[in-house]
Amino acid sequence: MNSKLNTIALAIALSCISSSSFAAYEFKINDDNKITFGGYIKVDARYVDGDVAYQDNWKGGGVGLDENASQFKVFANETRFNTKYEHGDVTGFIEMDFFGGSGNEIVSNSYNPRVRHAYISYKNILAGQTWTTFMNPSAIAETADFGSTLMGISFVRQGQIRYTNGGFQFSLENPESFGGDTVNDNVPDVIAKYTFKGDWGNVSFSALGRQLNTLEGNTETTIGGGFAGKVNTFGKDDLRFQFHTGELGRYVGTAAVKDLVGEEVEESTAYNVAYRHFWTDTMRSTFIYGYIKGDKSDTEISQWAVNLFENLTPELSVGFEVGNYELEHEDKNSFYGQFSMKYAI
Repeated sequence: MNSKLNTIALAIALSCISSSSFAAYEFKINDDNKITFGGYIKVDARYVDGDVAYQDNWKGGGVGLDENASQFKVFANETRFNTKYEHGDVTGFIEMDFFGGSGNEIVSNSYNPRVRHAYISYKNILAGQTWTTFMNPSAIAETADFGSTLMGISFVRQGQIRYTNGGFQFSLENPESFGGDTVNDNVPDVIAKYTFKGDWGNVSFSALGRQLNTLEGNTETTIGGGFAGKVNTFGKDDLRFQFHTGELGRYVGTAAVKDLVGEEVEESTAYNVAYRHFWTDTMRSTFIYGYIKGDKSDTEISQWAVNLFENLTPELSVGFEVGNYELEHEDKNSFYGQFSMKYAI
């Protein structure tokens, strides 16, 4: 036991010394066992001005104000830490950040850690909490505002059982009748996705089927779909995009629209497009636009942003972003500017 502990300690020390750019700290215990540590520390300074209330990052459910207001904050709760354990064909992964709440700005500014991902995979089976299979994480653009213009993208983490075979994935995932009767959510969401990959990038096509429960005891069978991807263009540049439509509710826009409005199913359309251009090998900019509309609630929200990031070292990047978040259905909007510094482990 002491010998094994010494081996682990030595491996950790060596990995900390020799870690390369943005690579997690990885070390072998033996031929079949490997542990990897990763994550980043991110500090943000954010200023918001307008008649949509301040949020640390723009997401659905924005609150319109009667009068303009402005607010400035410095925070570091996007910081995260993850660990991956590999033993032959078995992999365990857990990641936490500090968006768990309970902070105060009077004295401590403390925040509780929360679980982002926690899953086990064995060969082509995954079980646990991670990104919904409906998503294409590679289509999320680089932004200072956490989540990359959430209005236009699918962005959900939840419990699931997933099967993967090449580019095909099929999963049974956690059901939730957002806006309806969640007590009787007893049929899992069913998702299928196929991803085409190549040197040019990737494009995925997703389909979602669900059973939703209304507050008056009715059930509704719903479907939706979309496509998303990342395509390499010129040099190191890339184009990222998403388009989703159907009875998708909580699967797009981070609570911008509900699954159910009264006894009716909400149908939504959401899209997001982002182009990233490299000015030099280490300096790049992204222009991004996202939009979502719900047909029953008449919700209509959009966001645009443009940024500039530079790597001061392979591990340390700084950036600045400006943009606008608009509740189009209320004719209200807020401008924001955000500076970020990120140290990747």
